[in-house]
Amino acid sequence: MSGSSSQASPAPTATPAAQPQKIQPLYVLAWFLCALFYFYQYAIRSAPGIMQDELTQAWGNSHLGLMIASYYIVYALAALAVGVLLDRYGAHATMPVGISITSIGCLIFAQGSMGAGLVGYVIQGLGAICAFVGSSYVAARYLPARTLALFVGLTQCLGMAGAAFGSKPTRLLIDPNGSFHIPWQTVWLGFGILGVCLAVATWFVMPRDSGDSADHHGHFSFANLVQPFRIIFSNPQSWYAGIIGGLLFVPTTIGALGWGASMLNKGEHVSMAFAASDVSMVPIGWVIGCPLLGWISDKIGLRKPVLIGGAVVLLAASLCALYLPVGVMPRYSVALVMGIASGAAMIPFSTMKEVNPPQVKGTAAGVMNFLVFGTTGVLSPLVSALMAGGNTDSMALFHRAFMPLVVGIVVAILLSFRLRETGWKVQKHG
Repeated sequence: MSGSSSQASPAPTATPAAQPQKIQPLYVLAWFLCALFYFYQYAIRSAPGIMQDELTQAWGNSHLGLMIASYYIVYALAALAVGVLLDRYGAHATMPVGISITSIGCLIFAQGSMGAGLVGYVIQGLGAICAFVGSSYVAARYLPARTLALFVGLTQCLGMAGAAFGSKPTRLLIDPNGSFHIPWQTVWLGFGILGVCLAVATWFVMPRDSGDSADHHGHFSFANLVQPFRIIFSNPQSWYAGIIGGLLFVPTTIGALGWGASMLNKGEHVSMAFAASDVSMVPIGWVIGCPLLGWISDKIGLRKPVLIGGAVVLLAASLCALYLPVGVMPRYSVALVMGIASGAAMIPFSTMKEVNPPQVKGTAAGVMNFLVFGTTGVLSPLVSALMAGGNTDSMALFHRAFMPLVVGIVVAILLSFRLRETGWKVQKHG
């Protein structure tokens, strides 16, 4: 990995473990188990939305809004802590614990009561943040630097596949009119058992080192705990990467997935079934775009051209979705292109690690997630406020409400020119 920018702290007193120059099967398997955890946590994260009728019948109300809000608050805050733990103690000590906590949350949810469901879901968020942060940490530490963006993209790809798995198969299992008709509590019990098995497998496979921390972070104290955050937050490049990543995610997460079906249904007067089908092309685009753009970036050895190119395509697709007259081109194709282009948002996740010292790569991943979710947390209420009180049958309302997301893409493009190029081609010739 590249060194820090000039704003980072002085070089550490000891040299981190050398990063492999060739792909080693054991390390790929270690990354895959972490990415499989990301698949798993996305599956269980999306499951309550599919069980709303069953939860309402059991609890009197699904409480889905409260559950999701609590989940993401815990998820964002835990991202900061998990990064530090990975840097100090390594993936072998951290990842099996994170998976175990998530599976315990599933087992608690399986108890069936409303209180157990809320507590269990929040506990899942506490452990689930280890999935993406841990996967990217393992990729950055144990796999060749020139493959980082590809493996980060593949991790996100598996997460999106997990979201699909948590939806359709779960519905098939609990559908009262289906072939299985399994109680929803049993599904959560199954999720919990799968998590325990994954935790055991990860414990056996993950390399036994203690991370980059023994000689870099000193004894356990508040000053030493905050030092990695000082390094990262004092580096302007960290802020650029985090804000760019967040601004390129929100057009699809808040815009397309949050309000897209409503826009097509009320603004363009198509049926909700067709609207939902069109919007579902966005995560399919993620599955394609995240690994594809990561592979292109690693292949050419540059980050910024892929990042800026993807952002420009995302901007064009977003404008088409909002302003292109109905019938000019299929809406599902616009949604697919949006999803593919938004895969560029994964590039700053690699850049965040490359603009900071190697011994804080775990903390950098946690900070990146925190900044991305923070951007979502700021823009989501703004879009909701602009949507309130207007005529939802008019596209003009959606044009107004989505304007901050469009402006955000433009800001991300402009900030990308301020981002330092960290691809292997620059490192090699730098």
